Amino acid sequence: MKSAPIDARPHWSGRGALGVSPAEAVLNSLPHSVIVVGPEGEVHDANTAAEHFFDMSAPLLRRYRLRDLVPFGSPVLALVEQVRSRGAAVNEYKVDLATPRMPGERIVDLHVAPVPEQPGHVVVMLQMRSIADKMDRQLTHRGAARSVTALAAMLAHEIKNPLSGIRGAAQLLEQSAGDDDRVLTRLICDEADRIVKLVDRMEVFADKRPVDREPVNIHVVLEHVKRLAQSGFARHIRFVEDYDPSLPAILGNRDQLIQVFLNLVKNAAESIGQGATDGEIQLTTAFRPGVRLSLPGSKTRVSLPLEFCVKDNGPGVPEDLRPHLFEPFMTTKPTGTGLGLALVAKIIGDHGGIVECESQPRRTSFSVLMPMYTGDDAGRESAERGGAA
Repeated sequence: MKSAPIDARPHWSGRGALGVSPAEAVLNSLPHSVIVVGPEGEVHDANTAAEHFFDMSAPLLRRYRLRDLVPFGSPVLALVEQVRSRGAAVNEYKVDLATPRMPGERIVDLHVAPVPEQPGHVVVMLQMRSIADKMDRQLTHRGAARSVTALAAMLAHEIKNPLSGIRGAAQLLEQSAGDDDRVLTRLICDEADRIVKLVDRMEVFADKRPVDREPVNIHVVLEHVKRLAQSGFARHIRFVEDYDPSLPAILGNRDQLIQVFLNLVKNAAESIGQGATDGEIQLTTAFRPGVRLSLPGSKTRVSLPLEFCVKDNGPGVPEDLRPHLFEPFMTTKPTGTGLGLALVAKIIGDHGGIVECESQPRRTSFSVLMPMYTGDDAGRESAERGGAA
């Protein structure tokens, strides 16, 4: 990238006696990248988030013009000119700002506005789409879970009763059937049993009874899941653990959380395959402040700082399937039902968290973001159970 040195100019945000103005302190506290662009396209100022986004300090950023920092012909350049000519703010969504110096997907929402006190100056705010997309996808997952709930209730009533009659009739025919026909009656019984098992699995989605919750140490859950996996389906795979031992407890149902992470570890093991000689599954926990989620039907926003990941070095998830992974009946397995990840999304959603997948060849990660346990949580859970009784 060719630099375009700019003559020294007064710093846009005036500094006080301590070197930081109140306005600059506010800008630096924002989680979104903010830069101020001068009349000639030069960068006049940048907040801390912008320094992280462009991977250079504010003094170094001020040596460049905006066109040197974004892809050639980027829409952000036209937006800046549009804002200057109209004198009004403009927004643009889902713009890719990836460059050879900043590889990988960098999808952002752009908010560009004029600075009335500084003629010709424009403020550009970049909002990374990753968090917004997580929220959008989580709402989709919850909607899918609700659809499965209604479908499960219907299937349980409309299918299981006729199936019992079909199976009973097949058993009566089997008593008087010849050897050749007995194979067919046995097939009818087996297939009826298989459908009943599928409906039983779907009935889990329709179970709206409150579950008992208590403070749970997630590391105890992960250790239990690892032992189960190593004694069975993942005995040929190496496990790597990277835990933050200082993490607080979460308010949850231990059995359901075991089911969640056992599903995720089993998926990882099946992705790696039985024939792999270098298969590896990583279990990680970390504290990631900054993600907040609005609760449905409430103005309350809950922080989701606890991150639990299951990572594998398998071939990865096909790109066209990634947006639909947590939808019911979505599976890449020849004999799979496609309900495992849908159930994971439902359980985590019921716990007030979200689950996401990021996948590349030999680097697939399922991340579960959960709220911390506080004493108030226990009181609220107790009240909810009492009200539901």
